[in-house]
Amino acid sequence: MLVVLHTGRRDSVLAAQSVCRQLRDAGVTPVVAPFDDDDNAEVLAELGEIVLLGEGVSMFDLELVIVLGGDGTILRAAEIVRGSAVPLLGVNLGHVGFLAESDREDLAETVNRALARDYEVEERMTLSVRVKVGDEVVYESWALNEATVEKASRERMLEVVVEVDGRPLSSFGCDGVVMSTPTGSTAYSFSAGGPVVWPSLDALLMVPLSPHALFARPLVVGPESALAVEVLDRTQGGAVLWSDGRRMWDLPKGARVVVRRSPTPVRLARLHRAPFTDRLVRKFNLPVNGWRGPSDRD
Repeated sequence: MLVVLHTGRRDSVLAAQSVCRQLRDAGVTPVVAPFDDDDNAEVLAELGEIVLLGEGVSMFDLELVIVLGGDGTILRAAEIVRGSAVPLLGVNLGHVGFLAESDREDLAETVNRALARDYEVEERMTLSVRVKVGDEVVYESWALNEATVEKASRERMLEVVVEVDGRPLSSFGCDGVVMSTPTGSTAYSFSAGGPVVWPSLDALLMVPLSPHALFARPLVVGPESALAVEVLDRTQGGAVLWSDGRRMWDLPKGARVVVRRSPTPVRLARLHRAPFTDRLVRKFNLPVNGWRGPSDRD
């Protein structure tokens, strides 16, 4: 089992120590992905006897990924095992943790259920992201939450034209455009005023950021549609593409960012079968006082 942690957080390191110890006691060798920062060698030493991913163990050998952190750490874990079918089991050590399945106080029980294979796997759709300049594809990426075209200069407005299924819809100035999955509808898209879309629904979202236009409403389209944002030549500043806030690409004037549904989903391990409505109420601390429940005729 792969353990993915946030090395910049002491609580994540301590949780990883506990998980690795519990896995070893059960006869399972914990695997850890190499860190981007070479200065984190002391963190590896704290985890005890482990195996580094890629050194005798590939992502295709993994049965499960235990992720210790917030949604950002889960996005990193999804990036590490992209292309494999291994599911991710998130333990929330962050603030909201929409993608996580349990909290820090349930850590030991979470690992026990992982060892017993007592979980279900849920697939979440992802985005295929492609950048074209003229007829040439210059960059390709993917996203679980969203792909965002943003202005690179704070003082300059981004000028774009957006399209759906190869047809132009509107052009306007803005701070950017978010193209999101239902999973990402509670992330950047939500902050920009987009709708919350239940993850059981296959759909693509397009949400403009601070648009200067009479018609620039959030859009929800079918899963087989293609969304595109073209950076117009009249843009005075630069533009950048972000995929899940982790992978960045500079966009020249005239670049087209085309987003479609990816054939490769992210698989999440689920310990609870609670409705998504309950997750929304819990994560956002929504007031439900006075609710009496549905009547028999509902």
